Amino acid sequence: MAEIDRILLVEDDHKDVELILSALAENRLANEVQVVRDGEEALDYLYRRAQFRLRHPGNPAVVLLDLKLPKVHGLDVLRQIKSDDKLKSVPVVILTSSTEAPDLEQSYELGVNAYVVKPVEFAQFVTALKQIGLFWAVINEPPPGSYRREV
Repeated sequence: MAEIDRILLVEDDHKDVELILSALAENRLANEVQVVRDGEEALDYLYRRAQFRLRHPGNPAVVLLDLKLPKVHGLDVLRQIKSDDKLKSVPVVILTSSTEAPDLEQSYELGVNAYVVKPVEFAQFVTALKQIGLFWAVINEPPPGSYRREV
């Protein structure tokens, strides 16, 4: 049986969430996508606390992380992930509309695995997400401790 790995999507814009989920579903990569709406919720998910305290153990195969988030900024979430021995091997892909050089530079300094600027055109957006999802959730071997679900 094929295995689909869990994706953690950290995105506060409802329209972007719908587009991302549609693009992943269109490419049959949406079976295990956990959506959280702010940086605090992302950390709660990763550390299995608050509303996520009872979630299945294991890390996502990849975190798709927006930068401009409420409560805890995306760069602070990235900093926390990459500074924690139990999380630092989890791939993080920044998926943002920011083309600001400081955001790009700081993301890579903190250890991001990829930085993708959200395309404006829907078809390009779908193609970009297909490539991201296929690579990180299907092709790439996730780090030890990642949650895998057989389908």
